[in-house]
Amino acid sequence: MDPTRAFVKDVKRVVVKVGTAVVTRADGGLALGRLGALCEQLKDLNTRGFEVILVTSGAVGVGRQRLRYRKLLNSSFADLQTPQAELDGKECAAVGQSGLMSLYDALFTQLDVTSSQLLVTDRDFGDINFRMQLCETVKSLLKFHVIPIFNENDAISTRKAPYEDSSGIFWDNDSLAALLALELKADLLILLSDVDGLYDGPPSEPQSKLIHTYIKEKHQGEVTFGDKSRVGRGGMTAKVKAAVYAASVGVPVIITSGYATDNIIKVVQGEHIGTLFHKDAHLWAPVKEVDSRDMAVAAREWDGVVASLLLHLGHFALPSEDRKKILLQVADALETNESLIQEENDADVAAAKKAGLAKSVRVLAEMEEPIGRVLARTEIASLAIRSGNGLLLKGGKEAKRSNAVLHKVITEAIPETVGSRLIGLVTSREEIPDLLKLDDVIDLVIPRGSNKLVSQIKESTKIPVLGHSDGICHVYVDKSANLDMAKRVVLDAKVDYPAACNAMETLLVHKDLLASGSLNELVEELRTAGITLYGGPKVSTSLKLMETRTFHHEYNSMACTIEIVDDVYAVIDHIHCHGRHANISLSPPLLCLLFKWKKQSAHTDCIVTEDHEVAEIFLHQIDSAAVFHNVSTRFCDGARFGLGAEVGISTSRIHARGPVGVEGLLTTRWIMRGNGQVVDGDKGVVYTHKTLPLQA
Repeated sequence: MDPTRAFVKDVKRVVVKVGTAVVTRADGGLALGRLGALCEQLKDLNTRGFEVILVTSGAVGVGRQRLRYRKLLNSSFADLQTPQAELDGKECAAVGQSGLMSLYDALFTQLDVTSSQLLVTDRDFGDINFRMQLCETVKSLLKFHVIPIFNENDAISTRKAPYEDSSGIFWDNDSLAALLALELKADLLILLSDVDGLYDGPPSEPQSKLIHTYIKEKHQGEVTFGDKSRVGRGGMTAKVKAAVYAASVGVPVIITSGYATDNIIKVVQGEHIGTLFHKDAHLWAPVKEVDSRDMAVAAREWDGVVASLLLHLGHFALPSEDRKKILLQVADALETNESLIQEENDADVAAAKKAGLAKSVRVLAEMEEPIGRVLARTEIASLAIRSGNGLLLKGGKEAKRSNAVLHKVITEAIPETVGSRLIGLVTSREEIPDLLKLDDVIDLVIPRGSNKLVSQIKESTKIPVLGHSDGICHVYVDKSANLDMAKRVVLDAKVDYPAACNAMETLLVHKDLLASGSLNELVEELRTAGITLYGGPKVSTSLKLMETRTFHHEYNSMACTIEIVDDVYAVIDHIHCHGRHANISLSPPLLCLLFKWKKQSAHTDCIVTEDHEVAEIFLHQIDSAAVFHNVSTRFCDGARFGLGAEVGISTSRIHARGPVGVEGLLTTRWIMRGNGQVVDGDKGVVYTHKTLPLQA
């Protein structure tokens, strides 16, 4: 839990305020999906023992839509030819309040929760007896796990616009929520908005950054407020005023988006979302905040300097030999600091053990060489230097010390004339959302991690993403395959490194091999190697295997699926059908082929066959990033392909830059032909790469 969110562990009573822009759609109608998600979250908190109080806007918006409809029905043609006067807000509030509360009651009733309505006005709070009675009523309701729903009674309020009459006790539902949080001694106030929180500029502009913790002394003069909400009265200005007031008297406040379905739950769990207002916020500010945008701009500036300098000869030119020299200096620095790197890496391992990550520690312990593992991470930086690019790195928290020392060693080895800021190190997970918004500065994102991580990044940024979500790799053993070769290739593809994205997940076998008994030999080899087998619907009964629920699963472990197929065309249909985005399993091939561009994993697929014609059909019709003949899928690797190093694997098909002609509409695939080669951990292997003449 972030230290600035540690207060949530003591939270018991929560006030949640939902704005009009969250409650209603752009056309003025109720946003039923968002309201449903809101009620489900409040029900969850209620069930877990939290005391929940809701302050809601939206009655005016709902009433306005209803009155417009009613006015249209009662208008003559002549009426419609004249300008229509704007509806009075008090009339809209009176009509909309009952509809809004009816919906809340219906939603909460479906969730087996009881709610209550309390309408208040500004003048009510001037009466001390009213305030005492209000507190007693709310306490009684909370005792029975009833959710009180507050709203300002706009229909009978005597105030005008919120800032024309600022002498009152509250001016809108935001300030009402802050007042209630104080009166009812709440532990937390959550203000739900139509944006993720408070930004230092207009949220729609890419350079605007989310302010995670509001520090009055720092941000009061920096933040420029835009127009108010599209339908509410105060917008972000009102929310910030209310939040500053509540925080100053000891009630922590979070402003966050009400569009997300789980933000309230995330807040009470201490997740770092939205903008926090707290009376002690000024004590948490670091001496010098690390700005993710500054790091990105610095890296990009180095990129631009190198690009421009390479076009000129002169004192500051940085030709290929100089970049090569820098890499050698980095290598020397790494060797010189080997003991320090080892020490920091050992500290990371010790921290992992202490955290109970026994499985990860054992995997780390079984690796060939810890230092080799750490140095592999620096090859990303080496590629950036060699290609003349600036770089921002974000490593996992489990290697925090290792990342820091490697970053220090590498950047200190780079000459000052080049600029040590070419490689930035992002240390906080909270900086990632801000970085992903910098499409005006960052050219490419290369995520390395789980399917979920890559998918989330792709969905949350406008920056091009180089990566792949899944690696559902297939090996097809044809009827003409050399069985001994097939055993070697299949075992290596699965066993050499089961967690790798290029490991085999599905084994497809020609139906003739089931009849001949050859498939049984393959199965026995896999079982002997300790692999758990699952069967497709065509083979599970014959081989007495548990039937798989889906062909769209990436095991990343010592397990795989087996299925029999009629011929190579059935293989092509299967591979193009079963991929990462399909929501149904074992679908008709034709259906999947119609959508293969969206559904296939398209990573690495292999055929084992002695039939040259069948092999060529497979190699030319399988639309994957890498297609192999008689070699293990584990060869799909940058170093093994002779690229020097690998920054990532991409299964996307778009790469063109600048004016796009015919060549720009084509992408690269890797085709490998062999005679049974396997990776086998690269034991005793030195890869050589020879350029061969192009064949017609």
